Parts: sequence; C-alpha cells; structure tokens
Amino acid sequence: MQDVAQQAVQFIDLNASVVLFLFIVGFIGGLVSGFIGSGGAFVLTPGMMSLGVSGTVAVASNMCHKFPKAMVGAYKRWKYGQVDLKLGLVMAASAGVGVLVGIKIQEMILHRWGQAGSNLYVSLAFVVVLVTVGGYVFRDALQMMRGTIKVTGSTLAERLQQIHLPPMLTFNTAGVRISLWFTLPIGFLTGMLAATIAVGGFIGVPGMMYVIGASSIVASATELVIAFVMGFFGSLKWAWIGMVDIRLTLLILLGSLLGVQLGAIGTTYVKEYMIKIVMGIIMLIVAVSRGLAIPGYLRDLRLISLSDNTAWYFSKASFLLMCLALAVGAIIIIGAMIRAKAKAPVTAEEGLEHV
Repeated sequence: MQDVAQQAVQFIDLNASVVLFLFIVGFIGGLVSGFIGSGGAFVLTPGMMSLGVSGTVAVASNMCHKFPKAMVGAYKRWKYGQVDLKLGLVMAASAGVGVLVGIKIQEMILHRWGQAGSNLYVSLAFVVVLVTVGGYVFRDALQMMRGTIKVTGSTLAERLQQIHLPPMLTFNTAGVRISLWFTLPIGFLTGMLAATIAVGGFIGVPGMMYVIGASSIVASATELVIAFVMGFFGSLKWAWIGMVDIRLTLLILLGSLLGVQLGAIGTTYVKEYMIKIVMGIIMLIVAVSRGLAIPGYLRDLRLISLSDNTAWYFSKASFLLMCLALAVGAIIIIGAMIRAKAKAPVTAEEGLEHV
C-alpha cells in the first residue's frame, strides 16, 4: 500500500496562474454540479489533469472536495422540494460498496503500470463514458426540444416498475414505486465509477432517469445526496493511502461552493431539457479533450513513438478544449438563466417593489 501511495503522490507546484485556473475550474465545476447534479467531476478531474496533476491525485482530491460541496447543493435543492432523500440514501448504500471496489481497481492499476498507466486508464474511462452517456443524453434532449417540453417516462423504467420483486420501495418525491433490486446495480456502478475516475453522476443521474423513472430535476438533485455520502467515505480511504493534495481540494472547493449555489438556483428557471442539453454538450467536449491527451500517456508507457513537438501539440490541444468546455458550460447555464428569468411573469410582490 505504501508503494502505491508513493507512486501516486506527485503534487504540482502552485503559482498565481495555476491557482486562478483551479479556482475558475472549481467555480464552473460547482455551477455545473448545482445545475445537473453530476458533481461536476467530469469538469474538475480533467481540468486538474490538464495542468499536469496525476490522474490518481486528481481523482482523490476531487472526491475529497466533493462531499461539502454536494452537501451545500443538496440542501439548497431540498429546500426547492427537488430531492428524494429516501431514494438518495438507498442508492448511497450500494454506492458505498462500489466506492471501495473502485479504489481497489485504481490501486491495482497504479501498482502494475505506474502513474502513466493510471493516467491512461482515467482518460480512456472518461472518453468511453462521456461519449456513450453524453451522446445519449444530448440526443434525448434534442428530441424533447423539437417535439414537446413535456417530459415523458422512460420505456425501460415503466416496464421495471411493473415487475413486482420484493422488497418494493416507494419514493414519493420522485413519484416512483420500484423494486430495491433495480436500484442496487445503479448505486454500485455509481460508486465504483466515482472512486475510480471521480465521476458518479454519469451513471447515477441517467440511471435514476431511465431505469428508475425519476424526472431529470429530481434525479439531478438526488444525485447530490449520493455524492455527499460517496465523497465523505471515499475521501477518508484516499487520504489514508496518501493520495489527496489538500491544496487542490481547498482551491476547487472554494470556487465550487460559490458556483454550486448559482447552479442550483438556475434549475428553478429553465426547462428540463436544458439540463440534458448542458450535460450532453459539456460531456462531448471534455471527451475530445481527454482523447487528445491519450497519445501522450501511450508515449509515457512506451507503447507508441511520438516526438516532443507532437506530444506538446496534443497536450496543448487537450488543455484548450478543456478551457472551451468550461466556457461553454458557464455560458449556456448563465445564459439560460438570464433568458428564463427575463421571460418569467412578475409576481404581485415583485410588482409592489417597483411601485
């Protein structure tokens, strides 16, 4: 275990520009997290890696910052009546097991192939998951937008809800009654993915939407409860083996706590399909960014031959696309909020304030 920790701890030097970038990454990650409930890890982990942070340290530090941010976002959206606390706790129970399995997988990869192998694994996992989930969610959002803004139930979820397999659980806020056994694999995969690459919302949010049958608003809000539980216990495990860079944790946490509140407020002003559009677009851009980083990791493992200049261009292109993903996410979310707020009818109280 100690050997694994020594291989992973490669903390980067911090200067003014790196500190500013990390704060911005944290803010936009929090903005995205509060808006779509994914935890923002698919922005934060690649963002840190684009600065040269090793994959394992980025995952561990990201998970460490997650639980206080998720707690703030969950409480904010609970006040709006969007959180199904029972569903969140049920999912978190199986997610906790997944967290332990995911950390073990990452340790095994690091021990056998070193940091380059871990970086390659994290990036490949990002590309596969982001393209698959992001493409599906984005396509679904476009179909909703072109057809009707009314949210229709998932065919799979409707079929599973009709299967009586005790114990049956009723989730009032989500408006769903379904067998416990259909929630367990979603929770487990959410936890395993979160501990392995610091991303759980990719599985948790779509899983609650398309398998369990919760709306995107409830699913994204409830995911923050799961993220809090996973982040708390996962960060204890990562810290125990010495992989958490507390400096990175505090910097992205500071930015995230500001962004997550703004993102949570945004969900009350926009149509549900906008949440899916934001999720899909950012996922696909980040997927390309991580894909461009893969040749460099293959070179580090001596699996391919690559010149220094070519490797530098791949690295720069990856970083620039990461910046583009951050900008696009912030522009879409804030822009949607401004447009929706402008179109919202003025209440009696607001009208009196202007008299």
